[in-house]
Formats: sequence, structure tokens, C-alpha cells
Amino acid sequence: MKLPRWIVLFLTIFLLAACTPGGEATSTLPTPVVAITPAPSAEAAIRSFLDALAVEDYASMYTLLTQASRDAMPQEDFAARYTEALNAMAVDAIEYSVLSTLTNPETAQAAFRITYRSNLFEDIQRDFNANFLLENGDWRLQWDTGLILPEMAGNKRLAAYHTSPARGDIYDRNGVALVTQSDVYALGLIAGNVAEESENTLFNLLYRLTAVRPDIIANDYFNYPDESYVPVGEASAAVVENSPVLNFDGVQWDVYNSRFYEPGIGAHITGYTLFIDETTMNDYRRLGYSGGERVGMTGIERWAEEYLHGTNAASLHLVSDDKQTVESILDIVDATPASSITLTIDSDLQEQAQAAMDGLPGAIVVMELDTGRILALVSSPDYDPNLFETVYNVNSMNLGSMWNDPMLPLNNRATNETYPLGSVFKIVSMAAALESGQFTAESTFDCTYDYTELVASGGPILYDWTYTRCEEEKAQTGLDVCTGVNAQPSGMLTLPQGLMRSCDPWFYHIGYTLYTNGQENAISDMARAFGLGSETGLGQIEEAPGLIPNSTDGTNATSIAIGQGDVKVSPLQVARFIAAIGNGGTLYRPQIVEQIQPTSGDPIQVFRPEAMGALPISPENLQTIQDAMRSVVENPRGTAYSRLGTFGIDTAAKTGTAENGSTDPHAWFAGYSLANRPDKPDIAVAVVVNFQGEGSVYAAPIFRRVMEIYFNGQLGPVYPWEITYGVVNPDYGIIVTPTPQP
Repeated sequence: MKLPRWIVLFLTIFLLAACTPGGEATSTLPTPVVAITPAPSAEAAIRSFLDALAVEDYASMYTLLTQASRDAMPQEDFAARYTEALNAMAVDAIEYSVLSTLTNPETAQAAFRITYRSNLFEDIQRDFNANFLLENGDWRLQWDTGLILPEMAGNKRLAAYHTSPARGDIYDRNGVALVTQSDVYALGLIAGNVAEESENTLFNLLYRLTAVRPDIIANDYFNYPDESYVPVGEASAAVVENSPVLNFDGVQWDVYNSRFYEPGIGAHITGYTLFIDETTMNDYRRLGYSGGERVGMTGIERWAEEYLHGTNAASLHLVSDDKQTVESILDIVDATPASSITLTIDSDLQEQAQAAMDGLPGAIVVMELDTGRILALVSSPDYDPNLFETVYNVNSMNLGSMWNDPMLPLNNRATNETYPLGSVFKIVSMAAALESGQFTAESTFDCTYDYTELVASGGPILYDWTYTRCEEEKAQTGLDVCTGVNAQPSGMLTLPQGLMRSCDPWFYHIGYTLYTNGQENAISDMARAFGLGSETGLGQIEEAPGLIPNSTDGTNATSIAIGQGDVKVSPLQVARFIAAIGNGGTLYRPQIVEQIQPTSGDPIQVFRPEAMGALPISPENLQTIQDAMRSVVENPRGTAYSRLGTFGIDTAAKTGTAENGSTDPHAWFAGYSLANRPDKPDIAVAVVVNFQGEGSVYAAPIFRRVMEIYFNGQLGPVYPWEITYGVVNPDYGIIVTPTPQP
């Protein structure tokens, strides 16, 4: 056996030192000691490599390769080879075990096993043998593509070929298809070609087909140059072909097949799909996608992607380095059909509630009192998810206009935007006052124009809303006195009467008193217990938590007590706590999915009401709040009496006008029905109209219309700002959704 060089050298030195020039041994020289550093462990090296592989740390893996291996493949290509293979296998996780190692002085071998856990194929497990060289005192791996899979040795590659199942449909609670694959008509007009006497008829017909408001259609039609194409919207082939719209002069259309969203019915609920982009391509490939599919981006489309997509049929192939020759098939899987989603939404109510917003920016949430089911969820302005299907070229133009719309139609104002709540928050403050022990239903306060308790500590004088009304009346009449009912101070009020009149000084007094008497966070804690300032648990739709701050001083406490300052809540949160007031105190998880239904067999998931908590108020105090909310509507002095006093449907509610700093206030109205009808469960409704004014003026009429649609199946009075249903009086001065100009 040939001895290593270092042993030969050591023996030579030892023999020379042990001999005299005459060849006689001597013991006068010391015996030399040679320090030998053992070589690093090859097992540690392979474990480092495999640990890095398990987390796909390709940079660390690359540093463990021999110099020759690195020279043969740049680091970028090395990482790309692994990414390509793991994507093809749809790898979810990588597991390994080291079976054995054998170490020689300058070489080593390791046997190990890798299991690729796949989201698409059967798990792929292989045994490997790897060789190491000792370079500069460290073990380095001699790498080639066979260390990804043994079959890939010699620069072979993996490729997966996919066939996607048809995407699942989305239905309302009654089985009406809201989203499905369909032949679609893209409808438009040729400017100047519609007969003048047919314009209004045609614009209204197009509105019924596409949910694009007649005033918007007219605005576009009359502002586009003559003979130019004016895009309007889309409608399913079945609806268009059963209407006379194609018989009108000036109508132009195109037909294509696409995933179709029923116009004007819950775009912010269903969401939309887009093709997978480069930034998320690897993520979807790992889930078993080919990368060429459309996937859900928002709303139910996103939340239910796993169900609506199903799983691809796929085959995993070993291919040549140039990807031109298929060497073998490693695995084949069949498709799993997509499931359909049934929502809790009533499509007819949703569509009419959307129309009830009249183009005003804001939101409506309609929820069953005793279940948490959401029957309608409106965000206005709406948008058209069909525009994201750019197979039809005109959609691309309209999509650009939508992205640039200053009214931000893609924002979900019902769940994912938050606002100060204004006087609707006084319900919370009243609950905190009653539960604090410092106030009772019989407590009284003189509601004058101004509130002065803060002045003694250097704070400001605050004013009631009646003071503002008086100043407006004086400006109109030129007189120094005010005679209007709502321009007079409310006078001495009990606490329930304070809610009925929405007396600001009463609630300033509550906030300040609780703050100065050691219960500075009583109102904020009560608000959080009502579910405000946090996500509701809805889950299927994106939502913003909002904010309920703690009081920082007496002045801040008065602001929070009337829902101002840094108070931020979503309309969904408001509808939820209003429902809890109406149902006796139970906070339900809001639910918008009724069931997930596969193509055959039992549903995967079925809705069940889920109680998440209870309002922390006694039955007696809850009854006091309920009675006060009824008086808001029924008492002639109530702030909603002028809108709902002769309504005909028993209702409890609260008005709100929320200052937002620089523009007109947000108008709020929230309440619940007490109809107790066996065919129509009672509902809670929350309405907010952005930047518009007083809740009783703008939000209350919308609330009433939604209630009338739900209970009566027909519209009630025309709004104060309407000429007729859906037609806004341009002289009324309200803000409606602007139409981008061509």
C-alpha cells in the first residue's frame, strides 16, 4: 500500500534525527510532535447542502459546490435549473435523510434520500449518491443535474404539461348565476347615429342590460365625436338576444366567449380574475398551475381560488436539454373538476341596492339580524369585472379609464375602507354611560347650543348641531332669531331623549364625565366590545380593521364620544353591531358564502350561523337603547322622523353626520327592522354616503329605499335629489360619479 506523503516525510525526519553521523543512535534529541487537524465532516457538508435545498437557498447551495462544478454552470443557471424542476413537480415541501457517508483523506461519498412533496403529483422520492472533494480544507460537492433527480443526469430537464378544468361558477342564494362562462355581447353606440326620438328609450334599455346608468351613457354619447364608437358595457347573449336592443339604429356589438359577470351585481363581492403575472408565477406553479391560467385577484374569486380552479390534469416528463425530445413520462394525474360557490347574497336585492345609491359614493350593507348572513353588500361607484377580460380590445380602453377614475371604483367602501362614524357612535357611548353606573335612563342634561364644561380646564366651547342649523337659517332669512324646529336648542333631555335628538352636548358630557371620573377608556372599550376597530371575521372579502383610540384628555374624550377624532370604522362593522342591538345582543360572524358545492356529492362547506360574542350590556340597558332607537324614527322630534315617520315598516335607527376634516361630512344612517314577518327575516342596514352632508338628508332616504325593496318588492318615494327614479336633478348640487371623458 502506498503511504501518504505526510507520513513518509515524518518518518524520514524522525530517522535522520535519531542517528549520529557514525550511524549510532542517540537519545539526546527530543522526539518531535506533529499536530494533525482532522478533515471536516463530509456528512456535515451534505446536510448543509440539503438544509439549504429544503428552504431553496440556492446561493448557499452554490457555495458548497466544487470549483469545477461552478465553472460548468453559473449560479443564475444553477438556481434556474432547480426552480424549473421544482415548478414542474409542483413541489410544496422538500424532505431528506442522510443514509451513509464514507470519507477518505481527500474524497468522500454520501448516500441520501430526497422526498419532493407535490401539490399535484404523487410524492417523488429518490435515492442519490454524491461525491465530494476536499478543496482548501473544505468538502465541496461535485454537482450535476442528476442531483435534482437521478433521471436528469446529463443535463436532462423536467417539464409538466397541463390541462385546466373549467372554472367554477358563482351563484346567489337562489341559484342565480352571478359569474359563469358565457357568450357575451359587448354593446356600444356610434355617436350621432341613434335616432333622436329613440335616445331615452335606448339609453334606458342599455341600462337594464349593462347596469350602466342612463345619464352616464348619455354623457358619453353626446360628448364623443360623431361616427366614433362609444363603448357602453356587456350583457350575456341570452339576455341580449331576448331584447330588442340590436334593432335600434346606432347600436354596435361584438360577441365573444368569456367568464362573464352579471352587470351591477356585486363586483366588489365576486372580484375579478387576471392572468398570472411574473411576480407570482413560481408560487402558482408550485400549486400545480401551468402558469397560463387566469386566477382570482380580489373578492370571492381570490378567496375561493382553490375551489373555483379545481386541479389540473397534468403529466410530468423528462425532456432533453433543448426541450425538444421527450425522454419519458414520470407521472400522470387526472383533473379534479372545479367546485361552484353559492353566496348568501340575494341578487335582486343586491342589484336594486346598488341602483339605490344613485351613483353617489358610499356603501350599503344588509345583514340578517339573527344569522349574520349578508344579503347585499354595495360599494359605490361600482366597476365592471368584465373589463379585465381583454380578449375584446375595447375593454382595454375602458379598463384604462377605470384605473384612472378619481372616484376609485375598485375600492371596496363597504368592508375595506373606514370612516369616522359620527352620531351613530352615540349608541356605543350611551351603552358605556348606562353600564358605567354613572348614568341611568332617567339622567338628564340641558341640551343648549353650546357645551362649556371644557372651558374651566382651558378647553374650547363646543357646539350642538342645532347651532349650525340656526346659523344657516339666519344666513338665509337675514334675521337674528331662529324659528325652525331643528334650529332650536333641544332643551332638557333624558339620556334616551338625548339619543333621539342626537344631542351633541349630552354626549360631550358623557365622554368628559367618564374620563374625569376614572373611566377614561369606558367608551373605547365598549366600542371594541361592539366589534368596532377590528376585522369582523368575515374572511372571504378583504376588510380593513379601522381604529378605536383611547382618550388622551378631556377634549379628546368628548370627540370620541360622538364618533369623531381618530375613530375609524367600516360599514360592515356598523351593520354587524346594529344587528346585535336588534337581535338581543349577539355578535355574529358576517357570512357571505352559503356553500361550496363540488360537481357531485355533498357540499364541502355549508353556512352555519356562528356567534362570536355578546354585547356587554344588561338586558335592561339594551332595551333602553332599542327604545331610544325606535324613538329616532317614531317620535316627531326624532332626527329621522321626517324621513321614516310614516314609513309603514317598524324600524329602529340612528342618524349620523361625520366630519372628515376638509370636505362635506359623510352621511350615515344605520338601523334594523322589527317587521317580524315569517317570509322575510328582519335585517340590519348600514348606509354611508361619502362627502355629502347630513345623514338624515342623504343616507336615510337610501336606507328607506333598501327596506322598501326588501319588504315590499317595490320603490317608495323619489329621493329629494331625483327627478325620477335613478335620474339625478343636476340642480340639486350632489356629487355623483364622474364620467371620464374620451
